[in-house]
Amino acid sequence: MIIYHSKFLSQLQPLHHPESPLRLKAVVKGLEELNLFNNIHKPSKASIEELTTTHSLEHINFIKNFGEGYLSPDTYLNNDTFETAAYAAGGAIHAAKLAYEKLKPSFALLRPPGHHAAFDTGGGFCYFNNIAVSANCLLDRADRIAILDIDGHHGNGTQDIFSNSNKVLYISTHQWGIYPGTGLAEYVGERKGRGYTVNIPFISGCGDSSYNLAFNEIIEPILIQFKPKIILVSVGVDAHYKDPMTSLLLSSPGYFSLLEKIMNLARTLCNRRISFMLEGGYHLPSLSEVIAAVIASFEGKEVGLQFVTEYDTNFKGKAIVEKVKTAQRSYWEL
Repeated sequence: MIIYHSKFLSQLQPLHHPESPLRLKAVVKGLEELNLFNNIHKPSKASIEELTTTHSLEHINFIKNFGEGYLSPDTYLNNDTFETAAYAAGGAIHAAKLAYEKLKPSFALLRPPGHHAAFDTGGGFCYFNNIAVSANCLLDRADRIAILDIDGHHGNGTQDIFSNSNKVLYISTHQWGIYPGTGLAEYVGERKGRGYTVNIPFISGCGDSSYNLAFNEIIEPILIQFKPKIILVSVGVDAHYKDPMTSLLLSSPGYFSLLEKIMNLARTLCNRRISFMLEGGYHLPSLSEVIAAVIASFEGKEVGLQFVTEYDTNFKGKAIVEKVKTAQRSYWEL
């Protein structure tokens, strides 16, 4: 199941900005060429009530009424922003509900992205936190939700929104030291949410073997112990070795292998209830082929991959994985 709306193309940043409609156009074109752009679900716009499950009314009205100008140095607002961002949040809600009700994986091809948006702030190309809104709108039916953030950048907004929750588990793989500068391994959440934030802050040069190690020694055992009712995945393809925004080195097969393993866990743990939601990814060919590989797998198909070089074969991130395990051992058996 693919969730898509042409409205996602409406939001425009200034000229030459990396977060442009070309990203989504490349993904859709790649899917169409492979005859994979099927079973399309068109979402409605998130309501104010749905947005206020996650954001302050002041923030929502600020985005709605601002007009044109900069929200932050890299994030522009114009007269289309509110509606487009509300449609993206609505797409996330629709994708999560479909996966939960139909017991089938879904992929929401969203823009603008969302994981940097917090309760009353935006930034990092984000206005509303799509995946957080979808989780909050499902909590009345699913009291244990896992959010996996597989993006080159830390989802500081998602972390902040759920830092005090024991109902939403947040696990993030990201590059340490780049925007937004958050995501320490030692940070585990607040109060009743302690242990339900798991940050895996890789260093420059980490790729396939390091991510595989993190999955085997951190992500999989924690998910098994948490027993989620649904898994929501923020998919950013900017940890790819071709992406210009980070210096992580995941290959296309490495990306797909990680996402496929998460999907297999969802089959075992929560009846195939899993929804993937697009975040970052700014090298269009690698973005397109990784997403195509995931969507093809929904239909039991495979696609050819172009960017297959493995640069990290010796577990460059092993020390980080051990650091995370040390921080989390008070909460999980690792």
